[in-house]
Amino acid sequence: MKKVSWIVVIAGAVVGLAAVVLTHLGNPANMGFCIACFLRDITGAVGMHGAAKVQYVRPEIIGLVLGAFIMSVATKEFRAKAGSSPATRFVLGAFVMIGALAFLGCPLRMVLRIGGGDLNAIVGLVGFVVGIFIGTLFLKKGFTMKRAYNLGALEGSVMPAIVVALLILLIAAPSFIHFSTEGPGSKHAPVILSLVAALIIGALAQKSRMCFAGSIRDVILMKNFDLFSIGGLRDAMMFKDFKLLYGFIAVIVAVIIGNLITGNFNLGFEGQPVAHTDGLWNALGMALVGWGSVLLGGCPLRQLVLAGEGSADSTITVLGMMVGAALCHNFGLASSANGPTQNGMIAVVIGFVVVAIVSFRNVAKEA
Repeated sequence: MKKVSWIVVIAGAVVGLAAVVLTHLGNPANMGFCIACFLRDITGAVGMHGAAKVQYVRPEIIGLVLGAFIMSVATKEFRAKAGSSPATRFVLGAFVMIGALAFLGCPLRMVLRIGGGDLNAIVGLVGFVVGIFIGTLFLKKGFTMKRAYNLGALEGSVMPAIVVALLILLIAAPSFIHFSTEGPGSKHAPVILSLVAALIIGALAQKSRMCFAGSIRDVILMKNFDLFSIGGLRDAMMFKDFKLLYGFIAVIVAVIIGNLITGNFNLGFEGQPVAHTDGLWNALGMALVGWGSVLLGGCPLRQLVLAGEGSADSTITVLGMMVGAALCHNFGLASSANGPTQNGMIAVVIGFVVVAIVSFRNVAKEA
């Protein structure tokens, strides 16, 4: 294994460990670190939606962006870029969030739920892989949202500035934001510990290029090997494009071990925290997330990291996700423990139509 592979493994293990610890210290069960859920909570905290049970400025999001920003500056990898179909990215970000809240979690929370024994998340994983597979078909046909252009450092610093402002509000002016008194939004680990853990994760995620959608995408795109033969599997494990999957696996292993130690491992479909058992819509929600993430060039976690290292296009994507979260809770699109809503089902179907149109319209024409 190459050095970069070990960095990915370490990053995955740290993410898994941090999620277990943060859950033990107060974060919602099987939601120790969820990008979609935490962006949704921030959206509610700043008044973009009125769902009283999911409102809190999550330090984990703040630390993730700032950790990536600090690491990228320290390693001279900070690059301010933008111009790669920003409006399309905004819309795709919104529908990725709609798919995630139909499932009740982003790809990271899907992995955390698997590590907690939630078999509904295995169903979600199947849908996620199918969505990524569909996305790779368009990548092979030349899908592109055009190149981004270098800009001034100020443009690339927008997302770090936004999260700093959120941190100031959380610490110095809490009366200006909303806080849940019950439900998932009321459950949180201490601010300082959450922030420090996220800073470390952000730095490691930036250095390792961790991406849950990218890990599966790269494996699907590999050629000239047969996974169903012993030699083919050995060759696949040696491919450089297999490296991101090590991080994916490391998160699951770390979370399983942590949950077994803390007594929070609960294998089954029923009685899982903040989850529903509708297999079809668990799969379809994550299929939409997977397809959209491939088109965007990264999962929600990766988008936050890219925004931290200067991508204004990823900043636009994250803002699209926040608007998607607001739409979910203002119009009853988000699922609950009782299952998906009718409005949510319609929104997911519309999402598939939108990502299909984007996919077909952005396939590069042959000369």
